[in-house]
Amino acid sequence: MSSSPGFCEGVAYVAVGSNLGDRPGNIAAALDLLRKTPGVDGVLFTGAARTGIAIHKALAGRPEVMLALELGGNNPLVVWDAADLDAAAHLIVQSAYITAGQRCSCARRLILPTGACGARLLERLTRLIDRIQVGSPFETPAPFMGPVIDEAAASAVLAAQADLVARGGQPLRLMTRAHGGGPFLTPGLVDMTGVDAPDEEIFGPLLQVVRVADFDAAVAAANDTRFGLSAGLIGGDAKLWERFRGEVRAGVVNWNRPTTGAASSAPFGGVGQSGNHRPSAYYAADYCAYPVASLEAETAAFRITEGLKAEAMA
Repeated sequence: MSSSPGFCEGVAYVAVGSNLGDRPGNIAAALDLLRKTPGVDGVLFTGAARTGIAIHKALAGRPEVMLALELGGNNPLVVWDAADLDAAAHLIVQSAYITAGQRCSCARRLILPTGACGARLLERLTRLIDRIQVGSPFETPAPFMGPVIDEAAASAVLAAQADLVARGGQPLRLMTRAHGGGPFLTPGLVDMTGVDAPDEEIFGPLLQVVRVADFDAAVAAANDTRFGLSAGLIGGDAKLWERFRGEVRAGVVNWNRPTTGAASSAPFGGVGQSGNHRPSAYYAADYCAYPVASLEAETAAFRITEGLKAEAMA
């Protein structure tokens, strides 16, 4: 815990932990920070849902404390009627595997149509995945993906993949350790069509595939999550996009762009267990200050209205 630069001592404190925010030690540390810091006006937390829920409970009954929660998600990316399958495959890779899958807005579930169209897209996607370079910065050739945050994170993501396969998922590209070990992981792709998958955020380069019969089923699958941070549609026309944007339940909804694309000049946040709607970016200032409403006049003046004129003249 340290004072943030640019502020007077004690104005703002920053606590940084592992990306595995559900670790009991991280939850205990967050709650201990709240207990040891008197006069807290607001808490801004970015991390795992379980830790955010614990903080929310710790602040129950304290309406004077503003709370901003950005808790990640199990984000869907729907590809439907895509005219350019190669472009779609590149957008999928950027959505799922950028930063080794360690962005809260990364795509976690890829929803495709059954049949030949979905199969052709998966063929292009797997070919592209096979070309992804994993490595350290400044290596040659330049890597697309670096490591996950630490060894514990790598082990957790690999365990999550093993659980999906044990449940009946079909590995299209099995995530493995790169560079002979350590936290470097190759991108993974598992087909979970017809398999009961846990609704959890797997924070790493692992993408699940779900194939559906029609667009109604695609929207239903996209919304089949307790989270609601980001979602995306690749393909379709403006009418389909308007329908998707209106029916999908998420705070950041993109069309023909990666799910990770967002602007600080726009709201950022999610619904459900992704947080309290818009805690970041454009609306972040709302959690750092309180509004003040004023009625003002340069001088005080007594003005007689018609209803009081008779009494005032008496």
